[in-house]
Amino acid sequence: MFSISKLLSTSYRAITASSAALLLSGIMISSASAADIATTYDNSCAACHDSGALNAIKKGDSAKWQQLIKQKSMPTLIKSVKGGMPQMPAGGLCDKCSDDDYRKLIEYMSK
Repeated sequence: MFSISKLLSTSYRAITASSAALLLSGIMISSASAADIATTYDNSCAACHDSGALNAIKKGDSAKWQQLIKQKSMPTLIKSVKGGMPQMPAGGLCDKCSDDDYRKLIEYMSK
């Protein structure tokens, strides 16, 4: 009976440690992803969205971004970014961005 209790205790500790490591790695990956989006924003979007050049909605203007997202929907905004608009080149200066990257960039600018 003692060996079963010891085995269960050891297994519980191993599972707890593994779970903690997995959780921590997920947090680190999320932080890295957020840093990547900020860098991508700085390299691709900031030229217009920091200053509002060419009538671009400024980063951080949550009310205008939320209004645009509600009016057009996120999938339509992503499609517009990819195809370009009269005042914005196709891809918004990000030639390596995926649809998920564009979504994250729009969310980043809307905060």
